[in-house]
Amino acid sequence: MTAQPIVAHCHPFVVGVDTHARNHVYAIIDSSNGALLDTQSFPVTSAGINRAINWVARRTQGAADALWAIEGAATYGAILAGTVDAHGFPVTEAPRMSKKQNRGVGKTDSLDAHRMAMASLPLPVDKLRLPRLHEGIRQGLRILVTARSSMAKDRTRSVNALNALVRSNVLGIDARKNLTGSQIAEISRWREREEELSLRIARSEAVRLAKHILDLDQQLSANEQQLDELVKASEAAPLLNEIGFRAITAAKCFVAWSHEGRVRDESAFACLAGVNPIPASSGNTTRHRLNRGGDRSLNAALHIAAVTRMAHDEETRAYVEKRQAEGKTDREIRRCIKRYLVRRIFKIFSASAMVEEVQVAA
Repeated sequence: MTAQPIVAHCHPFVVGVDTHARNHVYAIIDSSNGALLDTQSFPVTSAGINRAINWVARRTQGAADALWAIEGAATYGAILAGTVDAHGFPVTEAPRMSKKQNRGVGKTDSLDAHRMAMASLPLPVDKLRLPRLHEGIRQGLRILVTARSSMAKDRTRSVNALNALVRSNVLGIDARKNLTGSQIAEISRWREREEELSLRIARSEAVRLAKHILDLDQQLSANEQQLDELVKASEAAPLLNEIGFRAITAAKCFVAWSHEGRVRDESAFACLAGVNPIPASSGNTTRHRLNRGGDRSLNAALHIAAVTRMAHDEETRAYVEKRQAEGKTDREIRRCIKRYLVRRIFKIFSASAMVEEVQVAA
């Protein structure tokens, strides 16, 4: 059996990087004997990162295949990872540190960087966790999805605050039910009146909240338009042809899947989404229960798609009727549909990624 090549045999030096918000700490080791060559800290700025790269180049005699093991290569170390990759150096996500192995050894940023580099030496080269660099569309979708979530929560808080305000003050609007869009627009056009001080303040605050809600509506609409444009330019584009999926739900699914190879197979993707069946059988009863774990944003997107298909897709409605006849609850049926959707989504993304790779190779 042929031994797998490991980092120590393929890269003359390893640079471990402990990343932080203000400074990154670097440790360089010689792969041939594991000797620590040097450690240094540099600020997280363009100039600081360039200084760090030049420092590593000097300490490694300009070795082009020195491996950089960067902690959080997709988060705190994303900018560093992209810059290092642009300079032609191989980059990997630093291996996870075992707390048990480090117990009683102590902890500093320099020690952490050194441990990351040392932990990389025995790893098989084909098992390295390579960060997804130069994502472009993927990173744009992540930013837009995160921004949309923040705006949606802000809108919900503002609407709840406005409902509470008009119900606790006599402002001349029917608030027995939740305010409608037209009522919110009407409130935003209110002007100051000669009235008791507390009512004048309440009216002013109501106008502010209403204008803020309308402004958020415009931002959410622009956000959805941007999402639609990016999704159509990504591997997720075919998903828009599926019933129950629009730009928002497709983007959430694509962000969770990220890229070919991140998720091992469709079963792992189902586990990530929190829709994998969990056995809950007893005696003569055979059933499965819901999984409350996983990526809840992805799960919510699947829920919307499942509910939409249950209402508007003939095949899904026939499936629901069949399952209901078998005695399944609506919740169990939705879980089955979400599991099917995960399988479908994974196949679509994998096929799109394969087509893209072929086009790039050509």
